Amino acid sequence: MKIHCKSQMIALFVGLAWSGAMYGQTGDTIVVDGSTGVRPLVAALAKAYQEGNPGVDMEIGKGMGTKTRIRALAEGKIDIAMASHGLNVEDITRQGMAVHEIAKVAVVFGVNASVAATGLADSQICDIYSQKLKNWNEVGSPELAIAPHTRPDTEVDAEVVRAKIGCLKDLRIPESVAVMPKGGDMAKGLAATSGAIGMTTMTVVKQSRGQIRQVSLNGIAPSAENVRSGTYALTRDSFLVTQANPSAAVAKFLAFVRSPAGEQIISANGAVPAK
Repeated sequence: MKIHCKSQMIALFVGLAWSGAMYGQTGDTIVVDGSTGVRPLVAALAKAYQEGNPGVDMEIGKGMGTKTRIRALAEGKIDIAMASHGLNVEDITRQGMAVHEIAKVAVVFGVNASVAATGLADSQICDIYSQKLKNWNEVGSPELAIAPHTRPDTEVDAEVVRAKIGCLKDLRIPESVAVMPKGGDMAKGLAATSGAIGMTTMTVVKQSRGQIRQVSLNGIAPSAENVRSGTYALTRDSFLVTQANPSAAVAKFLAFVRSPAGEQIISANGAVPAK
């Protein structure tokens, strides 16, 4: 009888240990920081991953510059660096790191829910940012003052729209246009400001719960199909940078991101999974 009870206790312990391994109950902490433009998508992935792995703690920082994030990864201060355009993959590889492309996302001009316009032409975008157009009624919408927001020229969303919209390339943005230093600042500004317009991503639009809407450009919608085909040209890539031989905890998270469940989260948040 004692032997039987002892066997049951061992089986119970093994079962609990296996359950803990299955659900990530190991007390692992994964520290992530880097691009604020990639942050909303990674935050959604981290939340979903933690729901299935309650023992894992995903800590996502408020943002780091390009050089700072790579240095922090090299020094072991973070486990994953979020990044977008401008990566020197060869240099990163020489430093013992690896680049993992996870998604492509449309860069869009988002508008506050108060704005009725559903589409704009390139020339109208440029007239808005030069302040030639100051009211939405000038583009066929009900009267409402336009409140243009922009990102610093060194940030990816601004780089993408300036590169792809010819009349924006050398346009000098007036000081009256509100500059949003980080992606989160832009999201908050667009959601809170009546008549607002600004460059952001489809991920931010999806996560805004209707407070922000995207507009089509030249009649082309920033749909997943148009992003995949290249019909919609304003896009940015999303990368995760890790050590070439990441920890088991980081490797498991990367595997989740690449899994059908991870791809479903990416799609639900307005991005197109990398293949």
